[in-house]
Order: sequence, then C-alpha cells, then structure tokens
Amino acid sequence: MLGIGASAGAAAVGGIALNAQASSGTNGSSARTGGLVFDTDGYTEQTTTITDANGDDHEVVYRFWKAVTYVAAPVDEKYQSLNVSVPVKIDGKSVDASGAPILFANSVGGYMPSSVADATGVGAGGTTGMPGGGTGAPSPSASASGSGEVQSGGNGMVNALGKMVSLPKLALAAGYVVVEPGARGRTLKNSEGEYYGTAPAAIVDLKAAVRYVRANKGRIPGDTDRIVSSGTSAGGALSSLLGASGDSPLYEKYLRELGAADASDAIFATGAWCPITDLEHADGAYEWNWGASVVQGTGKVVDRTVSKELVSQFAEYQASLKLRGLGGFGALTARNYDTYLLQQYMEPSATTYLKALSDADRAAYLADHTFITWKNGKARFSWADFLTHVGARKKTTPAFDAFDLSTGENNLFGTGTTGTRHFTAYSLKHDTTGNTGTRLDGDIPAKLRLMNPMPFLTGDKPNAHRTKHWWIRLGTKDSDTSHTVSANLAAAAAALGDDVSHLYYWDEGHGANTDPGDFIQWIAKVTGYRIR
Repeated sequence: MLGIGASAGAAAVGGIALNAQASSGTNGSSARTGGLVFDTDGYTEQTTTITDANGDDHEVVYRFWKAVTYVAAPVDEKYQSLNVSVPVKIDGKSVDASGAPILFANSVGGYMPSSVADATGVGAGGTTGMPGGGTGAPSPSASASGSGEVQSGGNGMVNALGKMVSLPKLALAAGYVVVEPGARGRTLKNSEGEYYGTAPAAIVDLKAAVRYVRANKGRIPGDTDRIVSSGTSAGGALSSLLGASGDSPLYEKYLRELGAADASDAIFATGAWCPITDLEHADGAYEWNWGASVVQGTGKVVDRTVSKELVSQFAEYQASLKLRGLGGFGALTARNYDTYLLQQYMEPSATTYLKALSDADRAAYLADHTFITWKNGKARFSWADFLTHVGARKKTTPAFDAFDLSTGENNLFGTGTTGTRHFTAYSLKHDTTGNTGTRLDGDIPAKLRLMNPMPFLTGDKPNAHRTKHWWIRLGTKDSDTSHTVSANLAAAAAALGDDVSHLYYWDEGHGANTDPGDFIQWIAKVTGYRIR
C-alpha cells in the first residue's frame, strides 16, 4: 500500500520523506516502505546519566530522533509521531545496537491522547492532551474516580521504594533501541466538534507506528523482528491488544486511510502493567471481584441489586471462555476464581514480599496484619480477609459503562459529535441521561472487537500472528479493574502454548512496577540478546 497523500516532491516532515519517489536507502525500496522513509541523519546526539534497577549510574550517549511522523496521511501529526533513541556509548564503551531488541513504549493513560512531540529526550514520556498532562505518576484508568484528573502514561511507573521508573531509560542503558510512539486519544475534537481519537484510533495508531518501524528495517537501528511493547493501565491494555492482534485484517481499512506503511504490525513480545481491557465484560468482572462494598471517598455502598446482576453476567462470560488456570488448576469459573487467585497469585505474592523482609520487619508486619497465617515460610489467608485488607473499592457501579455516561470508557466509544455512548446493553437499559434507545448503536460491537485482546486469543481460531511472549503485572491493591482481567489474559495466552510471566505485586496499587530490572532481563532472555 502506498502512503495516501504522499505526492511527488513532498517535503520531509517530522524526519520522514513523504515523497513516494524518494530513495529508500538501506534494505528496501520506497514502495516497500509506502514512501515513509526514516531519515537516518535526522538525529541529535545526547548524553545522559541513567540509574539502573540496581541503583548503579551509567553514562549513556545516544542518538535521538524526535517527532517522526509515522503515517503518510496523518489526522494529527502531534499525536501520530514517534521518537527513536539509539545508544552509541555506555560508560565510555561503544555500542552497536543494530541487532538489539526494540522497546516500543507507549505512554497512553486513561485512553487519553499521548504526544511525544515536546519530549526532550528518551523516557521524557508523552503529554496527554489535558492541561498539565505529562509524565510522572502512574496513570489511573479512564473511569477512575475523580473524573477529569490528569492522565499520565506508562513510561513512568512506581517501584517498591516509591520512586518513578522509566522503562525506556532502563532499556537504553541496557543497550536496547527505544521507540516511543504517540497516539490519538478519546478527548480529541476538531473545530467542528467531532471526536477523532475515540475507538479504535489509539490501537490503529500504535499498529501504524509498528508498521513504520518494520518498514524501515536497516534504517532504524535494532532488530525489527524483536519489538517488545510496554504500557500501563489503558496503555497496558493497548500493549496487550497490540500483541494479541498482530497483522489482523480487521484493522486494515483504518490503516489504509492513514497511509500506514505496507509492513507487518506484529510484535515479538508484550509487557503490560494493570491492563484496563475486556471492557464489554469489565463491569461484571469488577462486581465479582469487589462486590457490593463501599466506594473510596464516598462512604456509600454501591447498588446491591445492580452488583448482583452484573456478577451473574460475569459468571456466564467466564464459563463461555472455557479457560483453565495456570499450574494445573483446572477450569476457571465464577465459583472457584477466588480460590485460583489466592493460590496462584495472592498468597505467593504475599509470601515473596514477607520473605524479603528482615525477621523483625516480618514479625511487625504479621502483627499488624493478623489475617495472614505464616507457616513454613508461606502466607495463607482467605479471599474475604484479602478483600477486607484491600479496603474500599475505587469505582462505583457500573464501573466502566456508567448509567449516566460519566466514565472515560463511555467517552472512548463516542463518535462524531457525540462525546459519550453506552457500549453494553445492560447499561443502556438502565440509562439515567434520558436516552430512550433500546439497542446499542450498530458500530459498537465491531469497535469493541477491535479494542479487546481476548477474542484474538480464544475461540476456534486464535490469531496465529500474535506475540508468543507475555509479561503481565499489577498490584494486589489495584481496584481500578478486576484481578480476573489480567488473569484471564494470562490463562488464554498460556492455553495457546505462549510464554507467560504473570505476577502480582503485594500491597501495591495501580501503576506499580516493583521489578523493572527483571523485565529488562526478560527481554534479553526471550529475544536471545545478550546484555552485560
């Protein structure tokens, strides 16, 4: 596919030549890259000091390409551009990154727009299209309480010491190539008041960015067959979806409209932290997990009838997935999922945490948390006690498709000049805004399909071009979504024979990342790339 809008004689924009007749340079023709040719000389050289996961400082000299537009017919170049960082020296030693893995780190939070156009270097993150948006704290989900708060992205997460972690910087210090893509998001509107960043814009943009990188094999340094994505919250959902849906024809018309490069959008491995995904089933999953309890900051218990009805929906959905738990657990159902989460994730997480403490600190923690039984070096507790320990739930009910259309997810499925829409029949039926419709809008089912990784991993024909390596993490105190969401994702991938690393961080909340160094090492392991 040739880039739409790439006319002869077009000037270079954002570091790429939009001339379909331009010389393609190394390893390919302009036809193969769709006219989107990476400018190998369009970088600045920068030097920075990066502290690795062990606390050691490294001086890194790297080449930085800023705001490279990755489609030939962008809707908004501010968001449809990417940054590339390539190490050339680490601690005074020259680095050849031509065969290094590529960390593809999105900074999407809350399904908001993310731009790298103002970044000054690697790991600077993306602004979100909201006043004050930028890097820093972990991103809440789109429907987090406190609507309207600034959403920051997945390039900045919190480690066990409460310090910010930048995966792009850690990857660069390890000798990897780093690509940081921007993407459109749900709040963007044009001068006519039309929303142009709602579903499926974000995933289409990330796929287009991957295609751009792969089309420029040999021009962009790094191994384009070893692209590893990362993201947190909504960015984690998009990272999961990017991995699950590689090369799916369902997105082709959207990519063609943008003039995306004629290349594969499959990636090698996925890193996802607290993914806010499987949205059409998320309300039921949330009620199953957190139940008719008090909402944080309100002192009010959610509607018990609504909660019960949504739990029933979850039970039906979970049964339809026909998933089996990891570790030989057996069929996963609404009846036994609490036992599975305890045995597979929560108790091992608490055990790991407690073992890492000194004897005195462990004794003090157990004295303050008497619901935990500590015997033979293992933690044991009940599901009910675990929920009490976590405390109040973060969201009201329904958590995602709100009756009053107030969540970010309602906005995610907006269209035209309509800012918010229902995406489940249940919430539409209980609408409190005066909407008298009885059926979901006709385009909703297809858009839900485009935004959910689960259908690409389950059913009779799972996607053969999906990633085969999965790194999934979230905190045990994260009540932005249900713990079943990531557990289902892990179980579905494992059932296909994929390599799955899925853990929970004990006593951590949304956006936590307490083992960033392990992720960097995991990239080396699954890609076969040796680092020091």
